[in-house]
Amino acid sequence: MIARSLSRVWHRVRQFFGALRSRVTPTERAAAYHWLTPAEQTLFETMMLRDQQHGIVVLSRVRASAPHEDRALFAAALLHDCGKGHVTLWQRILHVAAPWAEANLARQSGSAWRQALWRLRYHPDIGANMAIQAGSDAETVRLIREQDKKPADPRLALLQAADDA
Repeated sequence: MIARSLSRVWHRVRQFFGALRSRVTPTERAAAYHWLTPAEQTLFETMMLRDQQHGIVVLSRVRASAPHEDRALFAAALLHDCGKGHVTLWQRILHVAAPWAEANLARQSGSAWRQALWRLRYHPDIGANMAIQAGSDAETVRLIREQDKKPADPRLALLQAADDA
């Protein structure tokens, strides 16, 4: 129990410092674009750099474990956080470290910082709706929408495992 808690804390510390030095190389961007339609590429470009980088890492993990090439799954890996929009580091920390506080502060309308907390809290549904607007196929949309739900199938379980790794 203690080892698992310490492992989770260490994971979050690495995640924090990784967010401070986010970058996506032209080669990584080109590899990501291979799996996205032009409209999905535009959606990918609206994401914060740290979310783009994270999506590319998740894609790499999914591809390493997927039994075959699966464009819908790979697109979902890249776009699963597109609903977050622009959020600051302190908002991300609050989202992870104090979800109970976030629940009390998040608002769909009002001040920008409260809206950012709302987007963090509801980003799977927001992102799925953005993917629909970008013309993503139904399976990509489903995987984005269900990313935080109990996995009902191996593809969703694979996406969740890659996101949590």
